[in-house]
Amino acid sequence: MATNQNHPMNATNLNHQIHLQQNRRRFLRGLGLGAAFFTVSGAFAEQLALTPPQSEGPFYPDKLPLDTDNDLIILNNGLTPAVGEITHLSGRVLDAQGQPIRNALVEIWQADNNGVYLHTQDVHAKRDANFQGFGRFLTGTAGEYYFRTIKPMLYPGRTRHIHVAVKMKGREKWTTQLYVKGEPTNDKDGIYRSLKTAAARDALTVDFAPIKDSKTGELAAKFDLVMGFTPQV
Repeated sequence: MATNQNHPMNATNLNHQIHLQQNRRRFLRGLGLGAAFFTVSGAFAEQLALTPPQSEGPFYPDKLPLDTDNDLIILNNGLTPAVGEITHLSGRVLDAQGQPIRNALVEIWQADNNGVYLHTQDVHAKRDANFQGFGRFLTGTAGEYYFRTIKPMLYPGRTRHIHVAVKMKGREKWTTQLYVKGEPTNDKDGIYRSLKTAAARDALTVDFAPIKDSKTGELAAKFDLVMGFTPQV
């Protein structure tokens, strides 16, 4: 469970964190995954294909929000959620041999439901003030990370995508972008087309699948990150 270190842990914050953790557990149980979801099996003995890196893009937040936790739907202690299709984005950070990388800081940032980034230079439309736009999660012992966000909307000139960064001790920030499987604008996107092989495109194209029995139409997206290096101890 990620906590927000920028605000005192008052009763409202604590209740929000407990609620988020319970949602995460229900989400994993609903997929039939539970703890096994983050178990690295012997099948990873051979070297895995590395996740292709991509550019950071121009809209990494130039002013980080006060709230940088892994729930992008609820901002600070707000009561009004962000607009959009709620998506549970999860996965693992692994090395090339399939071993989990713990204590890696995973960051995501993306456009809101109006296609606007959390950046002072993105003024092409009105930004959803209830969408956090940026989040962080420190991976656990199995290399796992988890975010609650929205399905990304279209930004002018781009297909739907979420920016992802991984920060580790002794390494420069590593970045990539994930894309939505079945999105018709993917093949028109220059950065997506820069992925020259089908394997590279498949590695960054993620199924945003409806969660069974979700009464609000929530989605689940699983995105593992395979690094070509391991962190310094």
